[in-house]
Amino acid sequence: MVEITETSLAIRRPSVKGLNIVAKFFYRLLREKPLGAAGAVICLIFLFAGVFADLVAPYGYNQIVPIHRLKPPSWQFWFGTDNLGRDIFSRILYGARLSIIIGFSAATLATIISVALGITTGYLGGRFDMLVQRFVDAWMSFPDLVVLIVVVAVAGPGMPSVIVTLGCFFGIAGSRIVRSAVLSVSEQTYIHAAQSIGAGTNRILWRHILPNVMPPLIVLFTTRVGAAILAEASLSFLGLGIPPPAPSWGGMLTGSARDYMYLAPWMALAPGICLTLVVFSINVFGDALRDLLDPRMRGHR
Repeated sequence: MVEITETSLAIRRPSVKGLNIVAKFFYRLLREKPLGAAGAVICLIFLFAGVFADLVAPYGYNQIVPIHRLKPPSWQFWFGTDNLGRDIFSRILYGARLSIIIGFSAATLATIISVALGITTGYLGGRFDMLVQRFVDAWMSFPDLVVLIVVVAVAGPGMPSVIVTLGCFFGIAGSRIVRSAVLSVSEQTYIHAAQSIGAGTNRILWRHILPNVMPPLIVLFTTRVGAAILAEASLSFLGLGIPPPAPSWGGMLTGSARDYMYLAPWMALAPGICLTLVVFSINVFGDALRDLLDPRMRGHR
């Protein structure tokens, strides 16, 4: 009986230790980076709203009630209604789901591409690095929005094409940041020591270089989430993003919102304010994460 109790305690200890680490991290975030903590709270609120939009939203995102056309914000309709009688608050919640899916998916794909290109070119160098970087230079020379419009117009509107387009676009451009961090890490003593004892290239890349370039990767990922949300909103504003009647925040800012801007300003203010809050909170939370997780920032006040 004693052995079973000790075993169960030994099994439980790692989980308790993990909870303590998470609690200490959030305590440091709240104490040292209050603005970053506020950004994290806002991100969690919008994440919760997007995931559980079916339960939180009082109406369907395309539920039309003609007698409630252009109602101002009230207790019944928190953000008012649009020109068709649809509840804007419910459409904002469903639009948060689309923005979260597109932002995180595109940022994940972009980070994978940036890591694959940046680490290999920064460590291997030589002619391979020169060829890849000249391609990156040519890619970055084109205007951002023009390239996105052309690619999405050819591929067609829709969530998959927007995610792949944004992921490839931000991933190729972000590889330059990863490459610069890899060039700095490659000159460290522990990398030369690993090479001298015969460590393989894959082991050096994934066990020594990648963990030491995680702080810029965290910031790169968080900024790419906000940039992807803004880019998707821009494409939807131009009619090349998520097609209606899906409630994209960018799509809610165009069309009827521009036509009724003076008569019903809440139609444009609600999605615009939500878009600003989400992008700002993601950026400040990413900066706070970088400062807390970067070993070089420890002890710096």
